[in-house]
Amino acid sequence: MSKPVVAIVGRPNVGKSTLFNVLAGSTISIVKDTPGVTRDRIYADCTWLNNNFTLIDTGGIEPDSKDIILAQMREQAQIAIDTADVIIFIVDVRQGLVDADSKVADMLRKSKKPVVLAVNKVDSMAKFGNDVYEFYNLGIGDPVPVSAASRLGLGELLDEVVKYFREDQYDDSEDDRPRIAIVGKPNVGKSSIINKLLGENRVIVSNIAGTTRDAVDTEIVRNGTEYIFIDTAGLRRKSKIKEDIERYSIIRTVTAVERADVVLTVIDAVEGITEQDAKIAGIAHDRGKGVIVVVNKWDAIEKNDKTIYEYTRKLKETLSYMPYAEYIFVSALTGQRMEKLFELIDMVRENQTLRVATGVLNEIVTEAVAMQQPPSDKGKRLKIYYVTQVAVKPPTFVIFVNDKELMHFSYTRYLENKIREAFGFRGTSLKFIIRERKEKD
Repeated sequence: MSKPVVAIVGRPNVGKSTLFNVLAGSTISIVKDTPGVTRDRIYADCTWLNNNFTLIDTGGIEPDSKDIILAQMREQAQIAIDTADVIIFIVDVRQGLVDADSKVADMLRKSKKPVVLAVNKVDSMAKFGNDVYEFYNLGIGDPVPVSAASRLGLGELLDEVVKYFREDQYDDSEDDRPRIAIVGKPNVGKSSIINKLLGENRVIVSNIAGTTRDAVDTEIVRNGTEYIFIDTAGLRRKSKIKEDIERYSIIRTVTAVERADVVLTVIDAVEGITEQDAKIAGIAHDRGKGVIVVVNKWDAIEKNDKTIYEYTRKLKETLSYMPYAEYIFVSALTGQRMEKLFELIDMVRENQTLRVATGVLNEIVTEAVAMQQPPSDKGKRLKIYYVTQVAVKPPTFVIFVNDKELMHFSYTRYLENKIREAFGFRGTSLKFIIRERKEKD
């Protein structure tokens, strides 16, 4: 089940980042009393009354500004609006209704997305209550008075937001076709890869309505299996400032990854792996997806018998946080190794859904503990009672111990490595939950 996307939009300095931080539960956006301080979109996973959603913070919209930074922020906000399922439009009761608010409201009406109007900085209904009514003039619905700084009215605001979530909106539970997201920076060859796969397989292809998000779903049939490829390559160069272009790709990556089983992270072989590539790959890692790193344009590299090994070593150094990732070197232009992609996808899918019997799992863990004694602190040693697998996608294990504090990260990693040695799990992350269980007398 994929999550709806909620975007917070409005003019600069009306309190968007403060609201975002309160709803996200931590200080993620920089909050400063200067217009334009949030220059890029930031996202967080949120929950309200068992409704899970992805929240996007945006740079402020200045509809008529010719300032290059504000213009770029306006473009980012437009992408957030295009991507969102519900929009929170935030205005400032203390500034009152200004002309720019009306222009932003016109922009939102054109999107034809559900909009919830939040009137911020209403710290006192007695003082500001009557001023809230002025915002009915926007013609965008009933204003909801809130104070992000004082945490007032947020429940009422979220109640309005979740009314627009539909249970069937992203429910792919009955659709068991494998979903593969193709993510990466602009111009690394994402759409070229899909086009090559389509051309070589010569199948009947239908472009499926991809949801309200800016990603195109394409069905490709191979050996009787239907695969849904989620292409995020709709991004086009909108400014000459590279840093800002890279920021645009983040939220599209998040929404595509949410819907995928396996993620193909595409890297330009000529350019090499960059910090932005690592960030994009990290989104798939954080969400426990299967990960295949696809190095495209391999035909453009001068090679010797050691090139692929040296290149792989550099990739693994940069992506050291996900040692399980699979790597493949392809050329969408020539078709080199493109067929092998499907083999890797199938293997990673199998590993994502692999279940290990509790008895066999505990044999491996018992042997691992015998080989390397668990850590101790102040004379108390960690005891591992048993381990059991409780979920797939990603494979999730609960480890029952006598004291959670003694379970160091390094020892969890050691047990993970032993489990991988025994069962593989190539291409997928593993999740471990540590639970305490009191010893019986």
